[in-house]
Amino acid sequence: MAGVPGFISDLGWWALVPFLFVVVFVRTQATYWLGRWARTGASRLAESPSEKFLARASRRLDGPMMARGEAVLDRWGYVAIPLSFLTLGFQTVINATAGYVKMRWGLYTLVMLPGCALWTAAYTIVGASIVHLWQHSPTLAIAFVVGVVAVAWAATRVTRIVRQRRSAGSAARTPR
Repeated sequence: MAGVPGFISDLGWWALVPFLFVVVFVRTQATYWLGRWARTGASRLAESPSEKFLARASRRLDGPMMARGEAVLDRWGYVAIPLSFLTLGFQTVINATAGYVKMRWGLYTLVMLPGCALWTAAYTIVGASIVHLWQHSPTLAIAFVVGVVAVAWAATRVTRIVRQRRSAGSAARTPR
């Protein structure tokens, strides 16, 4: 399997699942704790503004993505954490936000575990399928990936058009 360390691929798929679970668990916990550390650092920043690294980290965590992550956590609560594992990029924001808002670690870990299982299943099943397809027909694998990207792009485009049409008739956008 390309991209998988030899000691894992030699053990087979039964070793790949726990390996990926541990990888996502450690990465997610590290993201959570970095968010908590940054919050603590941001609090200390008010006391000692001479620390440039903490100032940069604080500014970065006060950006629009962190505000969006906090809004998602406020709206969806604990369900947002495991569901974020099915997204690309937003997972990190949600987990860092959970640390930044100082969500209790035990509860966070409890709701994070199903997300780790979802991520592991998705990467194992989808990744294994694409690797298997690549081994049999690289052209077909490339066509499959291009097709998935095209469908995702089209879905995003349609969603944007629908939102624009719905908001176009609202009182806020209609000139008087």
